[in-house]
Amino acid sequence: MKETKRKGISFLRSYFDVLNELETDKDKLGFLMAVINKQFLNEDPEELSFIVNLCYQSQRHQIESSVKGWERATSNTLLTTPPTTPPTTPSTPSQEEEEKEEEKGEVKEDNTPTAKALDFDKLLTYINKTFSRKYKVINKDTRQKYKARQKEGYTSEDIKRAIDNCKRNEFHIEKNFSYCTPLFFSQSKTLEMYGTETAGKKSNTYNPQG
Repeated sequence: MKETKRKGISFLRSYFDVLNELETDKDKLGFLMAVINKQFLNEDPEELSFIVNLCYQSQRHQIESSVKGWERATSNTLLTTPPTTPPTTPSTPSQEEEEKEEEKGEVKEDNTPTAKALDFDKLLTYINKTFSRKYKVINKDTRQKYKARQKEGYTSEDIKRAIDNCKRNEFHIEKNFSYCTPLFFSQSKTLEMYGTETAGKKSNTYNPQG
């Protein structure tokens, strides 16, 4: 049995939302174990599948903030394992307040103007229609990622083009579009690989497993 000094954690709604985007029990278990091992043992996940890693990375800041918050509250510098990254500079008071809010699942909305705000209801409908899925919601963390992509210069047309190109892509057809989730299209690499006019059926061979 692995020992830990921590007695309990908060399981945020965002974890639950991301968990529901995973389709197989194997992927769901992989995501849950990655969260639990990091929270209780401070162990960074290894050898996650592509889609599970995407889900974990979308929650990584909140998970690590929770670990740091527990360490500050109990004056423990470690849970059970040595740090895998160099020590960071002390957080400013505003950063600490932000971390506490994120631990509660109260992520602040970014009101910075963008070229054109995405209609997330229409986006979700288009993804479901294109890939014959039944996703219920695009969660808050994933919406923030889309807003970040817009700040990087990607447009709603680029996102739609990436969806259309994945629909025609041989790899995704072979995989029955199992990777084509709302989270997948919020990633910079996805839009870089599929969001261009030249990314067609065979010209783009990006394999999300490789």
